[in-house]
Amino acid sequence: MWANLTPLLLEATLQTLYMVAVSGVLGTAFGLPLGVFLATSQRGELLSAPLVNKVLGLVVNATRSVPFIILVVAIIPFTRALAGTSIGTTAAIVPLTVAAIPFIARLVENAIREVDSGLIEAARAMGATPFQIIRKVLIPEALPGIALGLTLALVSLIGYSAMVGAVGGEGLGDLGIRYGYQRFMPEVMAAVVVILVVLVQLVQSVGEGIARAVDRRAPRNRGR
Repeated sequence: MWANLTPLLLEATLQTLYMVAVSGVLGTAFGLPLGVFLATSQRGELLSAPLVNKVLGLVVNATRSVPFIILVVAIIPFTRALAGTSIGTTAAIVPLTVAAIPFIARLVENAIREVDSGLIEAARAMGATPFQIIRKVLIPEALPGIALGLTLALVSLIGYSAMVGAVGGEGLGDLGIRYGYQRFMPEVMAAVVVILVVLVQLVQSVGEGIARAVDRRAPRNRGR
């Protein structure tokens, strides 16, 4: 039995990694600048635009408040328009990305807001422009928090990628449902769960390692 299921598990794992990787990259590409803007655009801040900040904040909150499984179904027309279909691995990337963008944006916003305001005032006193402050002060200082936030986002995407198996997506979730649930093969479901746990642990470990590596405040061991 396992000789036949092993290729299926491998294929499903690769499909899950593909969905998570692409949606993670796209989510970061859109969510990172959005989070930076949300963190710096309230009244009196570097990119003061309170009205735009409020509107974008409402959109982000509204998107985050929709349960993922409902979001997948609600944006099927949008998914079909972009991917040409609403089922399959590529189609699943659309709702995964839509869910990732506001989540990442809020994580990045929180990381940037934790930066000491004294650093911003010091940079302003030295004549730095808002974009220079963002690029050379805020983002470098917030990198550990951003790295941990992106790690959390990837872990969430792994869980979401399993959910899309219930609505026509592929990957480990689909395999677990088709074989583990519908065909009453608990050993397949157990294998899927183990693989998902291993993926989460790997992502978490790598993310924490990156966060420590970019943390300017962390003590460095120096050779003597």
